[in-house]
Amino acid sequence: MTDIVVPETTKADWTSDQEPRWCPGCGDYSILTALQMMMPDLGLRREDTVFISGIGCAARFPYYMNTYGIHSIHGRSPAIATGLAMARPDLNIFVIGGDGDMLSIGGNHLIHSLRRNVNLTILLFNNQIYGLTKGQYSPTSEIGKITKSTPIGSLDEPFNPVSVALGAEASFVARTHDMDRAHMQEMMRRAFEHQGSSLVEVFQNCNVFNDGAFAAITKKANRDEMLIPLRQGEQIRFGADNEHGVVFGADGRATVVDVADVDESQILVHDESRRDASLAFALSRLSSGPYEPTPVGIFRAVDRPEYAAEASKQLAFAQEQSGPADLRALLHSHQTWEV
Repeated sequence: MTDIVVPETTKADWTSDQEPRWCPGCGDYSILTALQMMMPDLGLRREDTVFISGIGCAARFPYYMNTYGIHSIHGRSPAIATGLAMARPDLNIFVIGGDGDMLSIGGNHLIHSLRRNVNLTILLFNNQIYGLTKGQYSPTSEIGKITKSTPIGSLDEPFNPVSVALGAEASFVARTHDMDRAHMQEMMRRAFEHQGSSLVEVFQNCNVFNDGAFAAITKKANRDEMLIPLRQGEQIRFGADNEHGVVFGADGRATVVDVADVDESQILVHDESRRDASLAFALSRLSSGPYEPTPVGIFRAVDRPEYAAEASKQLAFAQEQSGPADLRALLHSHQTWEV
């Protein structure tokens, strides 16, 4: 069998003829551009690439990528993508959704695709609001959030998407934001290269219904003091002069300190490949919300058996034991009923 030739492509090759229809200034534009610009570097064929989405503003992505695409139903994109990955493990499958789509009605499907470790690249755009339906609070909205559906303030404890993914034993979990194209592309590229389920949370601004939700940490003037970069094998430090750091306390919590106040050996060295997810989980809980120093980067990247590959092994074993499968014989092997 000859190797399939992968032609060189450009951003234009990955851009469909559909005009993006988001509100002017929406963060989805910058995410879309970053992704379209990154795709040529992955060495993929468009014919072998699929974008699958649910419902919401982010779910329009399949229309704007010049690939195969499925605009599915609310919250079910991870389940549909799982089926496709099982049937066609040769495909490059991207799953796109928002915080409402993926963490509300779709929460169950998301956590099971992550725990199974299906080979999917999942991009979760978190703007802490329902945008498409015009501004109701979402599963990531903060307590006290005033919206059309919570006029006196939300009472719900919000989800932390990174914590949810780590709790589901996801083998790859990362976070980025829509104001830094290079960082977005690095996280998305690493997520794609990972074999298994990968989740990237993208802080995304909804400038109509939740404008500035992440400005306190993502504005350029604030980033040095408010974004904590996670770099493999390096001490977790931040600030204009790296004057702040993260330590792991005796109480089991990750804490921000001034480096000058502690022995430098106490500063955590980041290890994304650590099998035990407890430290990555502690880092995900470092910030109570996007108004405190917040980690960005890869929290966890570990190798685990990939679901579709393991299922294929089981199928091959079963066929070896029983011979070629006869579907008709299987369907008629036990009692049948006529209606």
